[in-house]
Amino acid sequence: MFLLPIHICAGLLALAAGAIAMGARKGGRVHRKAGLVFVVAMLVMTSSAVVMATFFHPIRLNVVAGVLTFYLVATALLTVRRTVAQMRAMTTGLLVAALAISAYASWLGWDAMQGPTHRVDGLPAQPLFLFAAVGLLGVIGDARMLWAGSIEGARRIARHLWRMCFAMWIATASFFLGQSRHFPDAIRHSGVLAIPVVLVLLMMLYWLVRVRLGKGRNAQQPRASGRGTSRAAAVNE
Repeated sequence: MFLLPIHICAGLLALAAGAIAMGARKGGRVHRKAGLVFVVAMLVMTSSAVVMATFFHPIRLNVVAGVLTFYLVATALLTVRRTVAQMRAMTTGLLVAALAISAYASWLGWDAMQGPTHRVDGLPAQPLFLFAAVGLLGVIGDARMLWAGSIEGARRIARHLWRMCFAMWIATASFFLGQSRHFPDAIRHSGVLAIPVVLVLLMMLYWLVRVRLGKGRNAQQPRASGRGTSRAAAVNE
């Protein structure tokens, strides 16, 4: 399948670029360059994953994960590249897609839990509920931002961070845990493969705490401006 090599290469590139972006100073040149590579690679990886999981080797859990990850990366990028007014139409479209995939994930998970195996296409159903919850959280944040008409400062950086980091977590878990069968038995049974997955979560929490405490406010992110600035304080993801 011609998409598989593209998917694998994009995934490996995304993991490498994402690791660099997470460790680099936020807003710095290295962070911006690595982040852009991460975004492009993730969009290619998720798009190819959804196509393969829909048409070539149907796996509904992968469809949900792919669409959700695409949504998280796209909205995270828009947050630091566009004002709310500029991204209103695109964010609205992505919001609808995220709401639809969250509803689909919830339905799949609930339907699977009623069955004897509690699995979807041979995979555990539990991640579907996690993806549904994350999608709904993102939709709520989008709706609040669109209603306020603006998002600034630490809230804006936090919105960008958690979406990028959670997308990175999905990619990391998919590679190290979802593809564990491709690793030697000694490594697979040692628990080492879970370390990168946990590290991504810890890094996400670390940066979010820094931003919330005000230490990330001086990150060199482009300043967003839009209508409704008087309601911006209401935005708090």
